[in-house]
Amino acid sequence: MNKVAVILSGSGVFDGAEIHESVLTMLALSQRGVAYQCFAPDISQLHVVNHLTGDVVETEPRNVLVEAARIARGNVLPVSALAAVDYDALLVPGGFGAAKNLCNFALVGANCQVEPSVLRACREFAELAKPTGYMCIAPVLAARVYGEGVRLTIGNDKETADALRIMGAEHVDCEVDDIVVDKTHKLVTTPAYMLAKDIAEAAQGINKLVDAVLAFR
Repeated sequence: MNKVAVILSGSGVFDGAEIHESVLTMLALSQRGVAYQCFAPDISQLHVVNHLTGDVVETEPRNVLVEAARIARGNVLPVSALAAVDYDALLVPGGFGAAKNLCNFALVGANCQVEPSVLRACREFAELAKPTGYMCIAPVLAARVYGEGVRLTIGNDKETADALRIMGAEHVDCEVDDIVVDKTHKLVTTPAYMLAKDIAEAAQGINKLVDAVLAFR
């Protein structure tokens, strides 16, 4: 593969993209000699969380694209500019931003809808049968992108798994260091920080996911 798209959901585990997962994803691609381009929706994030205290800061609005630029070192484009035809694969790290900004799963669970520009981009990869990888809580997006019968994992959290089944997905329990591969849809998922106790554990599944996505032909 020559180039992979990475969709971020802001910056910070509680209100944006999980930073460790995002950096591990980019590191894995770089170590394998694969170029990548980061994207994020140009929208206001649901809310801002003080990551030191865990409190929601009501008076501090932030933009998802601007926040994602922190992780991407400024090299990030609006997801509205993402054309699947220009990339070989798509990767989506997790973090609560995936469930708050890329979709509204954190608010309404199984009744969630994906942010329109994100849904369009992700569905383009699906329609072109290009491989994708979703991490942590991000597979809830894949349930909407691929529809009934898609095979995926978020680890073993029963409440989330049950919601995914209601959405029509086939949820497979999975350990932190493993992946679930849906060969029909060329989709790879891993629990990452849904289960990981530290960055080393998260790296095991993410590295396997990247290798599996890159192995698709």
